[in-house]
Amino acid sequence: MHTGVKITAFAAALAATFGTAYGVGKGVDPVVGPVVAPAAHGGHAAAPDAAAAASGPGGLQVSEAGYTLALEPSALTAGAPGELRFAITDAHGRKVTAYEREHGKELHLILASRDLTVYRHLHPARGADGTWSAPVELPKAGDYRAFADFTPAGPAGAKGLTLGADLAVAGAYRPAALPAPSRVAEVDGYRVELRGTPVPGRPSELTLRVTRDGAPVTDLQPYLGAYGHLVALRAGDLAYLHVHPHEGPAGPEVSFTATAPSSGAYRLFLDFRHEGKVRTAAFTVHAH
Repeated sequence: MHTGVKITAFAAALAATFGTAYGVGKGVDPVVGPVVAPAAHGGHAAAPDAAAAASGPGGLQVSEAGYTLALEPSALTAGAPGELRFAITDAHGRKVTAYEREHGKELHLILASRDLTVYRHLHPARGADGTWSAPVELPKAGDYRAFADFTPAGPAGAKGLTLGADLAVAGAYRPAALPAPSRVAEVDGYRVELRGTPVPGRPSELTLRVTRDGAPVTDLQPYLGAYGHLVALRAGDLAYLHVHPHEGPAGPEVSFTATAPSSGAYRLFLDFRHEGKVRTAAFTVHAH
């Protein structure tokens, strides 16, 4: 995923969509000091401008700027280990093998169910021929959306992209309603409280406070160059935003600036790392 609930992408290409990032926390282990937010790209948040506003939300298109997210046929079954394989192809159908690294990775992959009840942030491996693969086990059948967040290698200032493609998972399927709005998420004994509300068309502050057993967590660990990653998915079409937090201490609060592209319901997913393990806290919010 890229910079700034980096909750990768409405940003430079998507600042008009859901976010405006101002910086990241600290560098990837070992912590060596503040990380300066890179130039905006793809669906990552950055300072808004006219071009960004015109580009729209990320993840809604399978092809953009001559690049395509090509999922290979897969037989994923709910509750069973599987493998997802895909490639990014250029305008000539060739698999892309050269990428800029963003937060320690050439490409970030997000999977989310259409009903927004399942979310996975995966780290695929790239083969020499440009084919990416990632092991995955999804708990329920149904329709999913895969998001690839990357910047092709090229001249300085190359545009980052977030492409999306549909994925079906076999099994008995019962659609679920969008989880009810909540300001508190519980995960593995951690309590994460969300403060702030996204506002359509205007930057707003979102702060997430992490506690465990009633005590504030003040020793969050860097994960991909930041103390938290926030991905926002709009209910209905799964328009995608990924931003990173403002520079700050290692908890208990992690803050982001985000601009919702429209009114409506959003599902926010905060990834944070503590005691060597990454956990995800999820919230449903309404931008209004």
